[in-house]
Amino acid sequence: MLATTDVMDNEDYEMDSWLFNISISDSEEHKHFIKFKEIFLPCMYLVVFIFGLVGNSLVLIIYVFYQKLRTLTDVFLVNLPMADLVFVCTLPFWAYAGTYEWVFGTFMCKTLQGMYTVNFYVSMLTLTCITVDRFIVVVQATKVFNQQAKWKIWGQTTCLLIWVVSLLVSLPQIIYGNVEHLDKLICQYHNEAFSTVVLATQMTLGFFLPLLTMIVCYSGIIKTLLQARGFRKHKSLKIIFIVVAVFLLTQTPFNLAMLIRSTSWEYYTMISFQYAILVTEAIAYFRACLNPVLYAFVGLKFRKNLWKLVKDIGCLPYLGISSQGKSSEDSSKTCSASHNVETTSMFQL
Repeated sequence: MLATTDVMDNEDYEMDSWLFNISISDSEEHKHFIKFKEIFLPCMYLVVFIFGLVGNSLVLIIYVFYQKLRTLTDVFLVNLPMADLVFVCTLPFWAYAGTYEWVFGTFMCKTLQGMYTVNFYVSMLTLTCITVDRFIVVVQATKVFNQQAKWKIWGQTTCLLIWVVSLLVSLPQIIYGNVEHLDKLICQYHNEAFSTVVLATQMTLGFFLPLLTMIVCYSGIIKTLLQARGFRKHKSLKIIFIVVAVFLLTQTPFNLAMLIRSTSWEYYTMISFQYAILVTEAIAYFRACLNPVLYAFVGLKFRKNLWKLVKDIGCLPYLGISSQGKSSEDSSKTCSASHNVETTSMFQL
């Protein structure tokens, strides 16, 4: 009997020692994760903030002061940088809170949560509308050309509707966003009753709807481009694949990680999965930097107006480029462009 008791005591001691070592190991991993988060996240936020601020500001300036919102495409390409610009302006607050703690109060917590979420949905829904717009422009170019004024009004109405819908679906984050004290003060959204609905809405409007729209519309566009003649279809097809690839590479990892985490509470306690959420979320934020490049800077008309902006602010002497020679080159390129290229090219905006 004493021997059995000694064995049981020894097993209990080994079990307690094993659990103690695991808890120490988990604690050390958690500390490493916190240190990684405090360095990685603010750095990523600031990178996205700087490049997103510059790129989206340039797009807004050029479309407002140079291109004057003449078409439906122009309307959407102003709505997109507006949303991305407000989105990136919230990132310095999150960067500071990630390094230290939330010191901006409850009101700012709710406001920035709302700004972040509203502009996330506005950006994704506008991307969806841009995809549909390009499908209409390429597949039904003549109809769009003859009804540009009507389409522009529809675009303005659609943009207003996008902002209203985005505000409505963001209300849970605005209402239930709050400052809580864990290891430090943090601003977060937490409501178990709405968490499933919020995740489903985010996945639907922020990933599956844009992805499905891209697949359907770009399939029709590719078919039309392959059948058309007399323009640089290879460049257009290349840009289509780049747009889809960038969307998949930046958005799929984070949405997949969120979807997996929602299947079981165990993932919330896994340090390795917390790393995955952190890194994939940072990657997803890069869309705010890449949107200006993908949806504006590649356009010939936009680049021409960008050159006018550079010339107007007096940067040409510093660049060592002759403005007269460049203007004549742009004029010759513009005159030689055919009507078919302008109506069918994906990014001749």
